[in-house]
Amino acid sequence: MSATTLRTSTSRRPHRAFKARRRTELGLLVAASAIVVAAYTLMILGNTKSPPADVIPLMIIMLSLGGVAHIANRIFVPNAVAVVLPIAFLLNGLGYVMIVRIDLANDSNFAPLQAAWTAGGVAAYVLTLAVIRRSRDLDRYRYLLLAGAVILLLLPLAPHFGQSIRGARLWIHFGQFSFQPVELAKIVLAIFFASYFAEKRELLTIPTARFGNHLVLDPRPLATIGLAWVFAIGVMSLEHDIGFSAMLFTLFIGLLWVTTGRTGYLVLGVVLFAVGAYLASHFFSQTHIRVETWLDPNKVLPKDPGGQVRMAWYALGSGGIGGSGLGLGFGAYKIPEPNTDFIFSVLGEEMGLLGSTMVVAAYLLLVGTGLRIAQAARSEFAKLTAAGLTMIIGFQAFFIMAGIVRLLPLTGVSLPFVAYGGSALVANYVLIALLMRISDEGGAAVDTADQTQFEKSQERRERLLSGG
Repeated sequence: MSATTLRTSTSRRPHRAFKARRRTELGLLVAASAIVVAAYTLMILGNTKSPPADVIPLMIIMLSLGGVAHIANRIFVPNAVAVVLPIAFLLNGLGYVMIVRIDLANDSNFAPLQAAWTAGGVAAYVLTLAVIRRSRDLDRYRYLLLAGAVILLLLPLAPHFGQSIRGARLWIHFGQFSFQPVELAKIVLAIFFASYFAEKRELLTIPTARFGNHLVLDPRPLATIGLAWVFAIGVMSLEHDIGFSAMLFTLFIGLLWVTTGRTGYLVLGVVLFAVGAYLASHFFSQTHIRVETWLDPNKVLPKDPGGQVRMAWYALGSGGIGGSGLGLGFGAYKIPEPNTDFIFSVLGEEMGLLGSTMVVAAYLLLVGTGLRIAQAARSEFAKLTAAGLTMIIGFQAFFIMAGIVRLLPLTGVSLPFVAYGGSALVANYVLIALLMRISDEGGAAVDTADQTQFEKSQERRERLLSGG
């Protein structure tokens, strides 16, 4: 083998590697689209007994949106993993099918809005990849991002823009347009926490303060933990949002533990969280009602908030192993607000334990892939950012599903990609775009290392063959 032939063969390897990833991604997107269209067809048949007339346009739209995101991946993140986008696309499509089902049951019209937000989410995905070309660029604007997150959190409290819905003041309102800035704030705060912990890692991990004859950890970083705790309680008290407060503090403590590996921080975080939950349940009425409902869903309270949980249980129980069939369940009719907090119970009834397990497995696969991306990241900041973004998806899905089955009190967070909600959907597409950017950087580094190792082995083989 000549040197020219060797260089030509080795130069093609990374190109073939990323093309294989993107081919795999395209195949998975087509499979996800086929599953969604099949679910949609079965759901319409369950309601009308006649095939849907718009199944072909739906398939075209699904493939078009997936194709746009796939082309963006080929252009901007060719070395990223292949499974993140198809999983998100599958969950988004199944959520859309369930929202159409709920619209048919309640004569509502949320599905067209969700479809529009899906298109907006794909646009935000492409824009994020186009604008953020290197993850380290985010590290440079740490305190600017923190200021932006604080502004996003305080916007719902503004007298002319803030809007309270079902007791929580989380929305800003401009004419006919409503948006939850907290959804973007979670992502921005995850990036800030990652940047802060990457810089303070040694101070948080290595004992540097002297206490008598012993070296102990510097207590000053604990002030930051206390500030995060106070901030979480403050947001919950002002905006009456237990879900975001739990998510914020869990994200902070989770990243602190990932950074240091010290279980002492984890224990301290659990204690502070327990104290905060106790105070909230006694002094904040909305939290108190949710805790009471969690402890005894059959207890009669004003407006019967436990009724949603009871109906969700009945729906899940009646679904059995295989489900009642798409379009044939009663939960879409009986459960209040079924397209938001309780969409998982509607899905679980009509798709059964098997369908529910598939959804849970999709989230587990998404979380596992996110942690793998974090493990392969090229810098400490990128590693912590990927871990934080993955925690947002994982804990958010866990909180809402655990609330439905009464493992935890209801928190009011949305099921990522599945539940109705435009701001959450757009923010989640931005989140996976950032994960794909970090994955691309790690994948490019792995390909470079593999190519170097391959070239060395080929050079040794050529020397042996030539007798050198």
